[in-house]
Amino acid sequence: MKRAFFLDKNPPTRLSPLRCALFLLLAGLLLQAAGCRERTESAAPVLLQVNGRVVTLDDFNRRFERTLPPENTLGQDEKDELRRSFLRQVIDRELALAEAQRLGLGISPEEVEQAMVEFRRDYPEGGFDRMLRAQGTTPGQWRDDLETQLLVDKVLAQAVYSRVSVDDGEIAGYYQENREEFVRPRTVRARQIMVDNEEQGEEILAQLQKGASFEEMARRFSLSPDGEDGGDLGFFPAGEMPPEFDQVVFSLPVGQLSELVRSDYGYHIFLVDEQLPAQNLSLQQATPEIRRRLRRLKEEEAYQSWLTELSRQAQLEVNWPLL
Repeated sequence: MKRAFFLDKNPPTRLSPLRCALFLLLAGLLLQAAGCRERTESAAPVLLQVNGRVVTLDDFNRRFERTLPPENTLGQDEKDELRRSFLRQVIDRELALAEAQRLGLGISPEEVEQAMVEFRRDYPEGGFDRMLRAQGTTPGQWRDDLETQLLVDKVLAQAVYSRVSVDDGEIAGYYQENREEFVRPRTVRARQIMVDNEEQGEEILAQLQKGASFEEMARRFSLSPDGEDGGDLGFFPAGEMPPEFDQVVFSLPVGQLSELVRSDYGYHIFLVDEQLPAQNLSLQQATPEIRRRLRRLKEEEAYQSWLTELSRQAQLEVNWPLL
């Protein structure tokens, strides 16, 4: 099941702790329930009404501004185009929320709490609150946004993605028609520690040769972003990394430290964790990947068809002069 933020036409991927930062960047696109409510008396001009749900101009403008960079240099034409695109996203989202209401779906306090714990898990103490402040979002606003997002996810899971399936015949057909996609080159999984001076690099290398933990040393000293993950670069084939990297890691035995390597970025120490030989994946080996790929395609088609049908049936009013 995928999480949908209605930011584009592609249904997003499953929500997970690793996507915390992305969610926070996108949270500004979510309109709070206070701005998307049943039709009530309001002094604020109404920009949009979807099946009785109301979005005021003030709320739309406030949320739209939060999606722009702090010091954006967009021209007026570009900004107007973005506003129209954002309005389309808001309409899609409101259609989904109206459908959730029609189906009688809701989110319990326990579901919200569980999701909050998941989102906070990857942040150090105080880090999550600092991220919210940087985004201009209060904890209360974020919680409201999260609860609304969970409701969108729930209606998509029930009304759209639960109806999608991929059978073995489709998988076999895709494999036969796209065999070249499953020819895999030799790959390695390596770690690195990068520093900005040779002396420090030699000192770290000496400690590693005496048995110090590579992962711990990477977390403590590496200047590369992957240092937070113990220097893990993941799996990669030849030609994907800089030539200085390839020359070393594709010649190192698994578990052996490299010498200090100089590049345009600084000084590096490498360690190869694993090697995978070049291979042609069999149908059995390729099946999980193909199933995921075909399911994503089918979910996209189902998602678009669902939105189209909701739009066709909706009572939709947009006060275009206000935009």
